Amino acid sequence: MSKLIYLDNAATTKTAPEVLDAMLPYFSEYYGNPSSIYDFAQKSKEAVTKGRQQIADALNTRKEDIYFTAGGSEADNWALKATFEAYKSKGNHIITTKIEHHAILHTCEYLEKERGAKITYLDVDENGVVRLDELEKAITPETILISVMFANNEMGTIQPIKEIGRIAKEHGILFHTDAVQAFGQVPIDVDEYNIDMLSSSGHKINGPKGIGFLYIRKGVKIRSFVHGGAQERKRRAGTENVPGIVGYGVAAARANASMKERTEKEIVIRDHLIQRIEAEIPYVKVNGDRVKRLPNNVNVSIQFIEGESLLLMLDNFGICASSGSACTSGSLDPSHVLLAIGLPHEIAHGSLRMTLSEETTMEDVDFVVDKLKDITANLRSMSPLYEDFIKKQKK
Repeated sequence: MSKLIYLDNAATTKTAPEVLDAMLPYFSEYYGNPSSIYDFAQKSKEAVTKGRQQIADALNTRKEDIYFTAGGSEADNWALKATFEAYKSKGNHIITTKIEHHAILHTCEYLEKERGAKITYLDVDENGVVRLDELEKAITPETILISVMFANNEMGTIQPIKEIGRIAKEHGILFHTDAVQAFGQVPIDVDEYNIDMLSSSGHKINGPKGIGFLYIRKGVKIRSFVHGGAQERKRRAGTENVPGIVGYGVAAARANASMKERTEKEIVIRDHLIQRIEAEIPYVKVNGDRVKRLPNNVNVSIQFIEGESLLLMLDNFGICASSGSACTSGSLDPSHVLLAIGLPHEIAHGSLRMTLSEETTMEDVDFVVDKLKDITANLRSMSPLYEDFIKKQKK
């Protein structure tokens, strides 16, 4: 196999060397339990406090409002389930969107079926953006929570989070955002955006897997999601993942420090990749907002081919990409996100998501487009649908 070109950074990222170096001592040198009172354990406790502060700094908030979890999915579950339990005397209505990650959608389904919640799933426009007037119309006296992702994991569209936060605040409703894809990619200020709860995951920002956090604004009265010990200020039981927290803190500080320079470079390469695909491969649609999108995200639907066949053929050239969310890659159904923006099933099936990293070069994406052109032509030559389409075009 030739050089590996990894373009699936929305699924997971390489752990940065400095992140790994910071973590290693906490496996076998400073391995004390941070809850223990002897001096040896204080090193672990200090490391957890430092990691918490590094993450808080990236959000412009207090370290006391950062609660560590096992990842983004747990943080999403905690935000929704605990809010419903704590505020159900006020109301039972939650507003979300049709393009959320399944950690939100499946939790909403559970609350609907098992706990009696009423859920409104907002439509989005053709670029995947929430319509603010429809959000306002959906609010009722029973509404206790609005949960809208900061940026979409499949097509990279960034939502008008500041405006959604303002609407939620004006109506006295809690606002949660799943920022798993956005944290470390775009600036986030939880106070400026009126965010009450925010979910994130370490492995999306060159940190380790198995660690996430939920930011909970002071005064939000949600309780424990995991019961047991008194860790995380009695809100999330379980011995802290010290190496994970250390790595997450370093990754957050690193992402924050490099954000401007890194994302400017990614945007240039991203736009070049989109430009070449549109210019050189016919019958392609770019999915998501072209401007309000994550700096590293490219999502296209290539007509008359199957996304899975495309991925397998790209893999032969050492190119790693995806056809949707990595969490649903075992499913044969087309992406719920692409269906929500109005794509027909047959076009949604031919989707390709490529997500760049700081290591992605212009040469990498040029190589990818060259191979993509050949693969697309090859797959279309075997497609009776394409053959019929071309015949009709010639008439």
